[in-house]
Amino acid sequence: MWVTSKNHHTNNNNYRQPGIIQIKYNEELLQLPPKMIEPPFHYQFRLILIGDSTVGKSSLLRVFTDGHFSETLDPTVGVDFFARTVQIRDGIRIKLQLWDTAGQEKFRSITRSYYRNSVGALLIYDITKRGSFEHLVDWLFEVRKHIEPSKAVYQVVACKNDLNDEREIPQDEGKAFAEFYNIKFIETSAKNNDNVDLAFKAIAEDIYDRVISGEFQLEDGWEGIRAGSSLTEYANGNSTSDFHTLTNKSWAWRSRRESSRSPRRRERSSCC
Repeated sequence: MWVTSKNHHTNNNNYRQPGIIQIKYNEELLQLPPKMIEPPFHYQFRLILIGDSTVGKSSLLRVFTDGHFSETLDPTVGVDFFARTVQIRDGIRIKLQLWDTAGQEKFRSITRSYYRNSVGALLIYDITKRGSFEHLVDWLFEVRKHIEPSKAVYQVVACKNDLNDEREIPQDEGKAFAEFYNIKFIETSAKNNDNVDLAFKAIAEDIYDRVISGEFQLEDGWEGIRAGSSLTEYANGNSTSDFHTLTNKSWAWRSRRESSRSPRRRERSSCC
């Protein structure tokens, strides 16, 4: 898939109007209106990252969304927001809304308010800090308490596996914790960009499978899962269609008018 937004005339048959965005998808050339500069997606999932302060949540997100790693990052104050669209199997495109939460106790009352509208949570620990691993169970119980009775997917993510010489938590111990609570586990390194994309795509696929099976459903007024517009709808400039077709199934979705939505924060968005 490629995207171009150059505004010039050409001498071939691919001429298009200035300001129009062209997207080539499955050998089909689609033209998007200027306001639709974000590539279309089938679903949007809201995920929250939780864990102690300085375990690597922000670095993981910055590498995933911007491809940039920094040795020095200020601790997150309250909640920060990121977004990226990823493609999983069968060409399904998932937009991930990612909420980076502060790990300090003084911000807990702020971050708890973001749990309810999440369909997934990544529990983050630092392999060089035993305390961050021991606190995982507290984070897991807290997020479950605030998300339930809504359903969600949880995943344990170990950070900084590039610091193996300073490791305090063996990989097998991290895996055992995840297996005990019947959730997935992965080790990553933001610095080396090791398993970063895989960590987010794995939880996206897990959520998608549960949507397709009917275990997770779209609910009006809940932001955890939202349906996106199909490529054809974007090409036609119709981003508020009430239905879209996906894997031979029709999904009824949002009935609220665009005008009733609350203002959205500016997204740091990058596409795969």
